[in-house]
Amino acid sequence: QVQLVESGGGLVQPGGSLRLSCTASGITLNHYSIGWFRQAPGKERVGVLCHAISYGSTHYAESVKGRFTMSRDNANNTVYLQMNDLKPEDTALYYCAAVGEPWCDYGDYSRYNYWGQGTQVTVSS
Repeated sequence: QVQLVESGGGLVQPGGSLRLSCTASGITLNHYSIGWFRQAPGKERVGVLCHAISYGSTHYAESVKGRFTMSRDNANNTVYLQMNDLKPEDTALYYCAAVGEPWCDYGDYSRYNYWGQGTQVTVSS
């Protein structure tokens, strides 16, 4: 059984940082392209970024470019979302997702095969 488990969410002040983790069981994440998505209350789920296993390229939504990055820890079958200079509009439930394709598209969440349960990020003073 495949499971993705996110952690690391919480309450942070504007300008602060958080690092989210996504640990997998049942699949090996370095065989999958990864996407991070978020959903604010009353809004649709949107892509934040994705990391393709081909060429190791990362693609960012404009709203997070220069502030968010993703990294992989293959030894621990974990991926991370580093979020810096957080803004109140970053408040949302954050999800990691895996797709068994060499490319990724953060604009189309229907492509992703496996999802975590989400971790809440709240940016507020």
